[in-house]
Amino acid sequence: MSEANNELNAAAGIEPGAGRTVVVGMSGGVDSSVAALLLKRAGWKVVGLFMKNWEDDDDEEYCSSRQDLIDAVAAADVIGIDLEVVNFSAEYKERVFAEFLREYQAGRTPNPDVLCNAEIKFRAFLDHALQLGAEKIATGHYAGVREFLGEFQLLKAEDGTKDQSYFLHRLNQAQLSKTLFPLAQVYKREVRKIAAAAGLANHAKKDSTGICFIGERDFREFLQRYLPRQPGEIRNLDSGQVMGRHEGLMYHTLGQRDGLGIGGVKGAPELPWYVAAKDMEKNVLYVVQGHDHPALLRDRLTAANLSWVSGRAPHTHWVYTAKTRYRQPDAPCEVERVDADSCEIDFAAPQWAVTPGQSVVLYESRVCLGGGIIQ
Repeated sequence: MSEANNELNAAAGIEPGAGRTVVVGMSGGVDSSVAALLLKRAGWKVVGLFMKNWEDDDDEEYCSSRQDLIDAVAAADVIGIDLEVVNFSAEYKERVFAEFLREYQAGRTPNPDVLCNAEIKFRAFLDHALQLGAEKIATGHYAGVREFLGEFQLLKAEDGTKDQSYFLHRLNQAQLSKTLFPLAQVYKREVRKIAAAAGLANHAKKDSTGICFIGERDFREFLQRYLPRQPGEIRNLDSGQVMGRHEGLMYHTLGQRDGLGIGGVKGAPELPWYVAAKDMEKNVLYVVQGHDHPALLRDRLTAANLSWVSGRAPHTHWVYTAKTRYRQPDAPCEVERVDADSCEIDFAAPQWAVTPGQSVVLYESRVCLGGGIIQ
C-alpha cells in the first residue's frame, strides 16, 4: 500500500482491515465505489454487494437499476473485488413499500429512505453479509460511527452539505457495531477526485435523487396505480372559500406550493398559496397565502414510533438540536416529555411546515441521538 494511500485512509478515519472481510453495499454510484476502494486500500478483504430492491415495472424508462448494476460491475472490476447481486425486492415490498402506501393513505408524508436503511440496507443486507462470513458491512453514506465508553455513536459527516445521518437515525447498537462508513471524513469533491484518479468510470455520475422506486416518473401518476383518486375541495383556511379542487389528499404535503392550480383572487394580495392542512374525514385540502403564514409555523411537535441509537431516551429539558426534514439547518430545541411511545419537542423558534409522517431527528452536537415520526 502506498504512503499516499496510508495518509488518505488515516485522514478518513478508516480502521486497518488486516485481511478481515467487509461486504460493501455498491449501488453503482461514485460514493459506494470509493467506499469500497478506500477499504481495500486499508487492507480489508472487500466483497461488493449490489442490492436489487424493486422489480415492479423495472424498465429503462423509469428504473435505473440495470444501468446501476452495469456501473457497479465496472467499478468492482477496476477496484479488483468480487461483486454479488442479491434480490431484496420481496423484503422491500413488505417492509418499506407497504408502509409507504399506508402512510400516504392516512394523509401523512412518509420518508421511505429512513425505513429502507433500517429494514433493508442495515438489516436484510447485514444478515446476508454475516452469512457470507463478513465481520463488517460498509456503505457510501456520508455519516460516521465511533465507539465511545463502550457505546456506538452515530455521527454527522465531516461534509455537512452531504451529511446523511438524518436518514440513518433508526440504526441501533447491534447494527452500528457492525458498520463502517468510509466517507465519514471525506468531502464529496474529494470523493470524485479519488474516483477519477483510480480510473472509475462513474467518477462524474450524477447523484441519484428522489424515491428509488418512483425514479423519474410523475409522482402523482405513480401513486394512482396503487391508491384510487379521491377528488375533493381546496379551501382557504382563513375564509373557508372554495379555491379549487384536488385529485386526492395523498398527492399533497404540508408546505407544498406547486401543483395546486390556484390562480389569483380578486382583491387579495399577490402571494403564493401553500398547503396548510388536510381534513381526512371531509376530504378537504386547506391552503393559505404567504410563506410565513402562522398556519405554516409550529414551535412544538409530538413524535411517535421512537428509535434511540443508544437504546436510551434523551434527557428532558436539555438543549439539543433537531431537524424536521433533511434539508434544513439544525434548530435548537428541548425534549419536553418522553416515554416509551411518544415524545414532545419544543423549539426555540417556530419551524416551517412541520409535516406528519416525516422524521424529527435529534442531535447533541455531532452525535445523532435518534428520533421518531412526526404526528
